[in-house]
Amino acid sequence: MTTFIGFNTINQYKKFTLTDFALIKRDLLNAFNIRQGQLPGRPEYGTVIWDFLFEPQTAQTQNGIQAEVQRVAGGDPRIFISDIQAYPQANGILIEIQLTVIPSQNAEIMSIFFDQQQRKASYV
Repeated sequence: MTTFIGFNTINQYKKFTLTDFALIKRDLLNAFNIRQGQLPGRPEYGTVIWDFLFEPQTAQTQNGIQAEVQRVAGGDPRIFISDIQAYPQANGILIEIQLTVIPSQNAEIMSIFFDQQQRKASYV
């Protein structure tokens, strides 16, 4: 049973429809690829995680990253975040998010790498 249906053209060549968890993952990744304040008419949409890439990876920075992931994900009523882990890497930050789609009880782990050289967030 499909609950959520959406449209996606990124890395899609024939089938542009996404459903359920694939759609939610794409929507969340889109929010992480947009800097906060860059979407016209929606200044709260997007993220400031990109500002943390060049900061020293202290406990305060880790807490800021986790709070920002929680804030961005909190804008999507379809998901619940149960755990967030951030790992500094040589060229960016790897974030692992354990999320649950609200109508179900199954938790999924989503890994997103914020690449400071390409300035792009992508799935790992």
